Amino acid sequence: MKRISKNELKAIKSLQQKKQRDLQGRFVVEGEKIVRELLLQEHFEVEALMGIEEYWAELPFEDWAQEPEQYGLSGKELERMSGLKQANKVLAVVAKRETPPIEGLEQGLSLVLDRLQNPGNLGTIIRMADWFGVKNIFCSPDCVDLYNPKVIQASMGSFLRVNVHDVDLNQLFEDWADLPRYGALLSGENVYDTPLKKGAFLLIGNESQGLSEELQAQLTTALSIPKFGGAESLNAAVATGILLGEFAVRQL
Repeated sequence: MKRISKNELKAIKSLQQKKQRDLQGRFVVEGEKIVRELLLQEHFEVEALMGIEEYWAELPFEDWAQEPEQYGLSGKELERMSGLKQANKVLAVVAKRETPPIEGLEQGLSLVLDRLQNPGNLGTIIRMADWFGVKNIFCSPDCVDLYNPKVIQASMGSFLRVNVHDVDLNQLFEDWADLPRYGALLSGENVYDTPLKKGAFLLIGNESQGLSEELQAQLTTALSIPKFGGAESLNAAVATGILLGEFAVRQL
């Protein structure tokens, strides 16, 4: 079992910052459940596994798909690297991967996120996409970073199964011009009364500003969720979940 050096500890701690994640080409994942999923898959390369003594003592034997470097840490060392309020027992350092090519979008629903800023929202949306079988999420360049630790944590491992692409949305729509584009708008048609196609884009806008006027102009159909109470609006992730559920029901 290796011990971590001060320089290595500092480098891993710096991965809480997007600039360093981009420079180093890697990110951190915390928590026993997500780390276990990482070790059983091959899409993301786990470079190093760092755990406190209790983690290594309790670790069940499994046929890992990878054999990363293993480090023993003290609780204080793990706390210094952690981005959580309360550090977990284990942290993995993972290499970013190249996003798979964009293909087969006509076979199912794809999500498009416009300037989404809240890491918890993005992580939750990834998790819901995984639940409803959505394979691709397309993010405008100014969305929150996929590899933000709070995004990874909120996704609960679903980032391993959903392809998240950073793209030019105008180019995406030009390349896939035949697919309908549905968008969430307060002024849209009642989603429960609107015909929905399987192969399509579902656009979700910024938490406070909604979809940009440019994207609204490119919609095939604007959708709304009917309101029965006094709330002004829905959280972006909540609205996404409701709409994904309705699209899924139509395919049954």
